[in-house]
Amino acid sequence: MSDSIAGFISDVDEDGALAEVRKALDAGADPLGLVEALRAGMSTVGNRFEAREYFLPDLILSAEIFNQSVALIEPHLKGTGGPSKGSVVIGTVQGDVHDIGKNIVATMLRCAGYEVRDLGIDVAPGSFVDTAKETGASLVALSGLLTVAFDSMKDTVAAFVEAGTRDSVKIIIGGGPVNETVLEYCGADAYGKDPSEAVALAERFLA
Repeated sequence: MSDSIAGFISDVDEDGALAEVRKALDAGADPLGLVEALRAGMSTVGNRFEAREYFLPDLILSAEIFNQSVALIEPHLKGTGGPSKGSVVIGTVQGDVHDIGKNIVATMLRCAGYEVRDLGIDVAPGSFVDTAKETGASLVALSGLLTVAFDSMKDTVAAFVEAGTRDSVKIIIGGGPVNETVLEYCGADAYGKDPSEAVALAERFLA
């Protein structure tokens, strides 16, 4: 069933994806597993876009299918209850407006039991600092797809240092071009190669 969901997403089949998600939910499937299937499908869409097999309209439609599917899944997540595992602040850094990957990470974190404050796109360094203080979050996740985001990530880490709160938060970064070199440049604590790894980092830092 998960493979079918991933397949419908990767084929940008809206009706098929939504029908399969509803079917899986009715059958009592694990909500987190369904989100992972959606993520896998989106990853395939991204690969096809990079290979120029898909174009911008396909990317936009697949993101809309993902969002609609998550809207179906979320009520089932709320019904699971249980204590929060911790608070996370997430956003796409200043100068970047890409949010598909960020949205997937935020959803998967919520599915895994974390309280997530999503600041959206083009987020100034100070907003991350202020929101972390407001929510008491001890994990901040910075997303960026453009190379210009690297300086914004570095500036955001520096803003926490300037505010005197750097030692009280772990900062993780992610996005297509992010790697170990970018991590060292930004001064963050870790980077995730994909949404699943971002959740694993949350488990490690907020354990």
